[in-house]
Amino acid sequence: MDANQFRSDFPEFSDTTRYPDSLVTLWLTVGSSLVNECRWGELTNIGIELVTAHHLAIAARDQQAAAGGGIPGQASGPMSSKAVDKVSVSYDTGAASLSDAGFWNLTSYGTRYLGLARLMGAGGMQR
Repeated sequence: MDANQFRSDFPEFSDTTRYPDSLVTLWLTVGSSLVNECRWGELTNIGIELVTAHHLAIAARDQQAAAGGGIPGQASGPMSSKAVDKVSVSYDTGAASLSDAGFWNLTSYGTRYLGLARLMGAGGMQR
């Protein structure tokens, strides 16, 4: 797995200025440590890529906060409602989140990763 393959599979991260190869490679390395190839089998690369995409999305939020004068790295959960003037909208954040997922619920990539990870860790394993 390398940055080029990751960008091919997840083209939304193709901007090399916003997502430099060094950052992609860093999170691919982390993903490799979190995904057990013996359990994930043919889905190993997708697990690594989902971890990477999750962390890149969070890093992009931090960069956006810093660029706007905010503090990068501030923890916040999914937004459930927003109001501007007389218009408001709310979302059922529970419908798109996993129970006890914490940090992984912060992006759709994280929930996809954890959903698969829970399946990969279920039950016994024989090879």
